[in-house]
Amino acid sequence: MSSTHHRAQRVRRRLEGVDALLVSDLTNVRWLTGFTGSNGWLVLAPDELVLVTDGRYGEQAAGEMAAAGVEGRVAVGLTGAATLDHITAECARFARLGFEAAHVSYQQYTAYQQALSAQLVPLTGVVESERRTKDEAEIELMARACSVADSALAEVAPRLGDGLTEAQARNLLEIRMRELGASGPSYETIVASGPVNAALPHHRPTDTLIESGHTVIVDVGALVGGYHSDMTRSFVVGEPSALQRELYDVVLHPQRAGLAAVQPGIRASDLDAVCRDVIAAAGYGEWFTHGTGHGVGLLIHEDPYVNRAAELTLQVGDVVTVEPGAYRGGFGGFRVEDLVVVTTDGCRVLTNSPKDSPCLPSPPTN
Repeated sequence: MSSTHHRAQRVRRRLEGVDALLVSDLTNVRWLTGFTGSNGWLVLAPDELVLVTDGRYGEQAAGEMAAAGVEGRVAVGLTGAATLDHITAECARFARLGFEAAHVSYQQYTAYQQALSAQLVPLTGVVESERRTKDEAEIELMARACSVADSALAEVAPRLGDGLTEAQARNLLEIRMRELGASGPSYETIVASGPVNAALPHHRPTDTLIESGHTVIVDVGALVGGYHSDMTRSFVVGEPSALQRELYDVVLHPQRAGLAAVQPGIRASDLDAVCRDVIAAAGYGEWFTHGTGHGVGLLIHEDPYVNRAAELTLQVGDVVTVEPGAYRGGFGGFRVEDLVVVTTDGCRVLTNSPKDSPCLPSPPTN
């Protein structure tokens, strides 16, 4: 039986004070049912699941739910009004209906109020709290995504000194990931080079030529079965200068310290401090301009977030990044990032690309 089969019951155990939950966020709908369409609502009742969608997706929804091992019905509305009528009919027996407050617009809320007889109760993070804990099937998909990104980077990184532009390097990475089995990149691949672009943590690749002496940040992830990977490696084209070697170590050492600190029970803000304090002690605290990490799963950014203000505590089954960086205009920047799953005794690192040195690697031999 698919692991998806038991997810609805996990969410039901979190429902208090409501008779059912109307799930409108498509990521949550997918996690609960396997449905991958672009339009759908899920009525999570105490005794059944009803997926409401439009005429494009009726057969697809039924097939994907069956493939996921999920028992439920599919209701198809050929118009927006008909779809709302289906939701109304399926929810007519409930006095108090929970809805996902973070994912419903005011316009949608008004439509629900007018159509539904139930009292609408705003709920936040009910499904997301369960999505945090990845099961073995989810972790396997993410491990495969990491392997695809590792392999693509191993082939492309040695070519960064061959006169490529940032955009060309990005294209090579994304094409290769698809060839290796990914449905696409996890996000817009980052290739940031030189004293200006590499100083921008989320720089979008341009036609900037990657030149000797440049620092180069490559942030690359693959999408496999709907699940994301996330990894960053940083390089220097040519022989690194003394300052480049120093700054690379300033980032690598706290990144390794962060990995060693990952364990169930650690506050996400304390994990952030592990990395941030090491960089600050080296005199480069102002060069670290973002959080240490974030959760990854069906979304590339999800709970738990790892930053100075984070209040969540890591738990077994969380999949998070550890990605300190240092950036400064006129110098460029470095970031080193791994994706890890929290285990009972620490963490398992899912990304395996070498990171000991900022020098460009040799081409793969196989």
